[in-house]
Amino acid sequence: MAIIDIRIDLKKGVADPEGSNTKKTLESLGFKGVADVKTAKVFEVTLDMPAEEAKKVGEEMCRKLLANPVIQNFSVTVR
Repeated sequence: MAIIDIRIDLKKGVADPEGSNTKKTLESLGFKGVADVKTAKVFEVTLDMPAEEAKKVGEEMCRKLLANPVIQNFSVTVR
């Protein structure tokens, strides 16, 4: 049994309107010093297989469904 964490975030230079809006809202609520906010999506997937295989399967999940390689990066880590 393996648990993998899949993190998907936007590539550098791709607009992140959710992050921008969150930054503006934090500032309007009085939070000082917020330089930037970026969003990311995290999936926790439990797989019934060895860790090495689970990482490869997680990467394949990203290539086939979870990530858009044109605008997103992904990383897969095994816990």
